[in-house]
Amino acid sequence: MKIQIHVAQPEHAVYAQPICDLMAESAKARGTGIATRKPEYVEEKLKSGKAIVALVDGELAGFSYIETWSHGKYVANSGLIVNPKFRRFGLARKIKAAIFNLSRTKYPDAKIFGITTSLPVMKINSDLGYKPVTFSELTQDDAFWAGCNSCPNVDILNRNERRMCLCTAMMAPSGNEAKQMAIDLSEMIIEG
Repeated sequence: MKIQIHVAQPEHAVYAQPICDLMAESAKARGTGIATRKPEYVEEKLKSGKAIVALVDGELAGFSYIETWSHGKYVANSGLIVNPKFRRFGLARKIKAAIFNLSRTKYPDAKIFGITTSLPVMKINSDLGYKPVTFSELTQDDAFWAGCNSCPNVDILNRNERRMCLCTAMMAPSGNEAKQMAIDLSEMIIEG
């Protein structure tokens, strides 16, 4: 089995519908809130290089994409999905690390965030440096929150005026903030 992780290119657009199908199947199987995406939306992410595609021997194995909010102040890593056929190989961790690194490269000043109901995703996020945050610390861009409208739990989100839901919000510092924190820490160690 040969796993390949790619920054998406226009030729990966053929996977848009299969990615949407995987998302829908996963939402149904888990019975939890996974917002659906239209193939045209996923195709745009693939063509613009704002996504990671994992292939195993040429077959779609996984996916995640980048979305920017509040004029690039925030970046969400979203849509993480792994084909059930290829689970238990650490693929979600590899895809998540790749999309995280792509986000920091493309948007070094943006805070990276995500919302999830998945405990394994929370663990991966924690390992990458994300910390749990309140929803008030996330972008307040209405377009971001509109993405939750296809989630079966949107009534909970709306009832709580976007302050809480079943998802856990997590955020990592921007790439530039992370570099500065490392410099500050090394200076403390030298002085200490």
